[in-house]
Amino acid sequence: MSIFSTRDDAWTPSQLDSALTTPRPQPGVGASRFTSVLPGLKRAFDLVGAVILLLLLLPLLSLLALAIRLEGGPALYSHIRVGRNGKPFGCLKYRTMVPNADQLLASYFAANPLAAIEWSTRRKLTCDPRVTRLGALMRATSLDELPQLLNVLRGQMSLIGPRPVVQEELDQHYGPAGRSAYLAVRPGITGLWQISGRSNTSYSERVALDIAYVKSWSLLLDVKILVLTVPAVLVRRGAL
Repeated sequence: MSIFSTRDDAWTPSQLDSALTTPRPQPGVGASRFTSVLPGLKRAFDLVGAVILLLLLLPLLSLLALAIRLEGGPALYSHIRVGRNGKPFGCLKYRTMVPNADQLLASYFAANPLAAIEWSTRRKLTCDPRVTRLGALMRATSLDELPQLLNVLRGQMSLIGPRPVVQEELDQHYGPAGRSAYLAVRPGITGLWQISGRSNTSYSERVALDIAYVKSWSLLLDVKILVLTVPAVLVRRGAL
């Protein structure tokens, strides 16, 4: 259930239209909740939260890294994503795919044109041949995202915010309002999209949720999203 939804599982068309068409100032320009002392408050929340979570999760993080290494290949995977103000960064994840994932994907699309269409629309596949057994479990439970706590410590990400995207997604799906909102903040490990259905939502709904988050940000909202992420992950809502 989204904090900003009038129903349990979706935005109304009028809400989506309003969120997607309301102009937003460019990052660093004009009145914004992220141009005064608030960024410092959010950053302090991120640092404290990331350190605590890393300490608590250290045994689990170590076991996951070992299990991935035993399958062959590196434990961590870094992919270039768009950060705050358009600065690219290496977004860390536990490796959930086979080492030759790019070649396998190209072959899969050649043999399955419908899968290529699904990928171009959602940037996800219902049946992804690249994902390992352990990788599928980590994706379903979002455990593959845990290394991004290191991105938070580096100042590249936040605990809460829009999920990091590649440049192609930003150009293709976000539009002027969504792009401005996304670039105004650091991408997050979790956010409104995670607690609002994830892959069960359309991409336009995802963008609308990102805009709503930036417009309505408060420390209390971050705490609410962080708390609601736990049950969303446990029930695997919208996970692929």
